[in-house]
Amino acid sequence: MLAMVILTPLQASRADISDLFKDFSLKDELELGRKFSVLIKSRMPLIEDPEVVSYINDIIKRLQTDMKPQPYKFEGNVILDNSLNAFAVPGGYLFVHTGLLLELENESELAGIMGHELAHITQQHITGRIAKAKKTQLMGLAGALAGMFIGGGSTGPGLAVGSLAAAQSAMLNYSRQDEREADQMGLIYLTGAGYAPQGMVGGFEAIRKKKWQSGSTMPAYLSTHPDVDERIISLGDRIRMLPPDMLKRPEDNKRFNRIKTLIRARYTDPKIALRHFDRSAPDDCMSQMGRAIALARLNRITDAADNFDLALACSPNDFLVNREAGSFHYMKGDLDRAATLLQKAILLNPRDYMAFFFYARLLGDKGDIKGASRYFEELLLHLPEDSEIHYYYGRMLGENRYLFKGYLHLAYSALYKNDKKKTDYNFGLANTNAKTPEEKQELERFEAKYQERAEFWDK
Repeated sequence: MLAMVILTPLQASRADISDLFKDFSLKDELELGRKFSVLIKSRMPLIEDPEVVSYINDIIKRLQTDMKPQPYKFEGNVILDNSLNAFAVPGGYLFVHTGLLLELENESELAGIMGHELAHITQQHITGRIAKAKKTQLMGLAGALAGMFIGGGSTGPGLAVGSLAAAQSAMLNYSRQDEREADQMGLIYLTGAGYAPQGMVGGFEAIRKKKWQSGSTMPAYLSTHPDVDERIISLGDRIRMLPPDMLKRPEDNKRFNRIKTLIRARYTDPKIALRHFDRSAPDDCMSQMGRAIALARLNRITDAADNFDLALACSPNDFLVNREAGSFHYMKGDLDRAATLLQKAILLNPRDYMAFFFYARLLGDKGDIKGASRYFEELLLHLPEDSEIHYYYGRMLGENRYLFKGYLHLAYSALYKNDKKKTDYNFGLANTNAKTPEEKQELERFEAKYQERAEFWDK
């Protein structure tokens, strides 16, 4: 009963879903979210590894445990950037920066910050302000949101598209009341998902600590609110009043630490990553894998192979270790060893699409075009905007004289890499080789995707 008293006072204030949108309709919100997502994907580097992306989306699903039904499907993405940032925008899109993932100590801290951001959506903090600007174009609003959420980060310049968007970003900024409400609702989501409530405070304290170390990495929406200390104190007081069994919930960081290892090894400076892994315990299987990945990036192939062998011996039935070792041996040309490891990774985890990707390439290299195509097509059902999948599939098809599909996939690859020149070039060749009505329809579908990106390329 005490938990209900503490965690539910805002529940009654949630508007009925039919009253939420008023002048700014649900359709408008979903369209704005889609445009914002396209803008971010056309301007910023995203982590495509399904293991990382699915992890974020699994936390979102868990946080929905104590949410009332929502009118949209949440989508999580990971931005390759060292800022301690995460933000959610209307339409259900949530973005987490890799810098935040690497800085936090516990999954509950990450979930606390994500719950706070999701609460900004469920409580209509942005849509309430947008509804007042009836004549504003959605693309301008997408740029304004970009300026609000990322404008101060290392990848932020130029994201506020046009002067209108830049002016609107100030209007859209969260109020102090919005932030307090998001804190409280986020705590409800966090505890409803079974996390330790202390994670909410821990996450914000990590961001606050970073502010004093380097103000430029502070999220703009948080650094502009001087009452963050007061909010942390208020949350701490609320958490201390929760039932003892809730306060004693254990932390489970196994998957969180795996994701951090993967990000650190593959996407940060490999020399710095190697020093980090060298400080780990000798029997830490994940650190052995991370060390091997970093060594491979430094072109220390023999050392990398030795460390992959150690990681496999340490954790022979870990799909991630098998996948990373398999992809390493594929890249160094040992196709037989790679095939064995990648097949095992797929058996251990049929959703390991990165293993699918390298195994598809391997089959293509061995001349099994039909087998490779089946894997590539399966991949594109789950990862339709992955530029690397389109590139290697298109290249394999082109080399085997399937010219229309080859050029079309190369055009998609260039499109999702935001390379307009190569997109136009390969689309022109696909158009030249289109013969059937079905192929003409495929070109029309491509043109629709092209227009989504071109809308922002030209600004």
